[in-house]
Amino acid sequence: MPVSQDFLHYVLEQLAPLDGVSARRMFGGVGLFRGGTMFGFVAADVLYYKVDHSNRGEFESRGMARFRPFADREHLSMSYYEVPADVLEDAEDCAAWAGRSAAIASAKQGRRRNPAARQPYARKRPDSKTVRGK
Repeated sequence: MPVSQDFLHYVLEQLAPLDGVSARRMFGGVGLFRGGTMFGFVAADVLYYKVDHSNRGEFESRGMARFRPFADREHLSMSYYEVPADVLEDAEDCAAWAGRSAAIASAKQGRRRNPAARQPYARKRPDSKTVRGK
């Protein structure tokens, strides 16, 4: 998943309207961060942004692929989708989509750090006919 310096430079130029974006090489790709939280990455000269239920439809309606770290394991994927070429080519759109992904990543990070903000875990009650210890 090597990333060319030219493509990375282009992506960072496109993201210039969005303040506070930084890039860090990791695992053969490049992570994109804002406020210390990763919202996107570049792998094999393809840009991916973080998605959730609020923006997934924008990516899927354009036929964008979900990032799959292992080509031979189709069932393994991450909540990052490829950014459409027309969005990447328009700096304002690219930054706007990145801003939404950064907000999603930041909110998710906040839930991880604040256990009280998490959804309660629903435990199953043992069936009344089940006898414990057997």
